[in-house]
Amino acid sequence: MTTTLEELTQRVAAAVGQDSGLGRTFKVDLRGEGFIHIDGSAVTNEDKPADLTVSISRKDLKALGAGELNPMTAVITGRLKVSDMGLAMSLQPQMQALFAKLG
Repeated sequence: MTTTLEELTQRVAAAVGQDSGLGRTFKVDLRGEGFIHIDGSAVTNEDKPADLTVSISRKDLKALGAGELNPMTAVITGRLKVSDMGLAMSLQPQMQALFAKLG
């Protein structure tokens, strides 16, 4: 079953709960399929500026959340692009915990 952008956004919102724990604004660019913007507990599909933007396909996002795709391998192969590598590295544990809740 294919997950729609709306379903994925609802799953992200449920995973975020009262606070994303990121301490920064975070945007997932689903490469032409839409956006998921996280700011604390607010999760929207708006293409707003964010402290960190991750560009990844929906399929790879699911694989990342399921632990089937290694984040560093994804970056090296171009399947995952980040706007600020230093910030992404510092937030990796929080992002991985958030993505794991999507599975």
